[in-house]
Amino acid sequence: MKTLGRSILVVVALALALAFVIYKRPLWVEQQSVHFGLFLHHVQSNYVLTPEGKVHYYEAEPRIPGGGVPLVLVHGLGDRGESWAPMLERLKKDGFHVYAPDLLGYGRSPKPSSSDYSISTEAQFVTDFIQAIGLQKTDLGGWSMGGWIVLKVALDHPELVDRVVVYDSAGLRYQVPGGAAIFHPTDGPEVQRLASLLEPHAMPLPRFVRRDLLRGMQRNQWVVDRSVASMETGKDLVDTKLGGLPEPLLIVWGSDDALLPLSVGEKMHELDPQSDLDVVEGCGHLAPRLCWKRVAAATAAFLKADP
Repeated sequence: MKTLGRSILVVVALALALAFVIYKRPLWVEQQSVHFGLFLHHVQSNYVLTPEGKVHYYEAEPRIPGGGVPLVLVHGLGDRGESWAPMLERLKKDGFHVYAPDLLGYGRSPKPSSSDYSISTEAQFVTDFIQAIGLQKTDLGGWSMGGWIVLKVALDHPELVDRVVVYDSAGLRYQVPGGAAIFHPTDGPEVQRLASLLEPHAMPLPRFVRRDLLRGMQRNQWVVDRSVASMETGKDLVDTKLGGLPEPLLIVWGSDDALLPLSVGEKMHELDPQSDLDVVEGCGHLAPRLCWKRVAAATAAFLKADP
């Protein structure tokens, strides 16, 4: 009985310790869970040397002859490569050799204090990454700000790009609700406001999660601020250029996106009449993460289609 009692006390102590860690560092716990899931699915965490420095990326390679069709996925503002985790696992099964870098200033990639973190700068970063890992030609996918970046890469370097997929993409002239300030929250309610725009159907975030989110965002806020400031100049907008995009384009959009509404995706489709528009019903701006099965299936079907 003494042994049983001690075992119960150990289990209770461990449970309390885990609860404490979740309460104090919920984002860290979530990240570790994502990392473990990627490890179980044999998605590698790698680095490659580029002109910008030692760049971190995730690589999901299918076990098929030739290594699969190359696909580079680019995340959005304030994010990192691991946000593609569910898509990486699914697209790997569909025969794609997927690379998901952390953009300059984000995740475990370099954060030079001299950079403006503009769309042009990030597009050059992605171009350098493609060349550094030795790809002659690749499909490109980009989410939100990442969509804007890959469109810029495809327009400037068509020789490197086969097909393009964008998900709830920025890049057209449009003012998001709340303006630039929405991306610089200073307290819990402002964090909740941004979260509600990103996923309108989600339950309100608990206070301890909002607190940890704010703490995490503040560490990299200076990079986000520079990116947003550059985007607001309108210098790299693709409104007038999209019709000349030489590559086939798939536009994937959450029907309930409150940050960049479906009307933006429809306008993008109108500017490039050769593009395909796939609306993911019932999903918001985080469709590639929360509706990843439908999004990955649409992506694979488009990239595998005959020319």
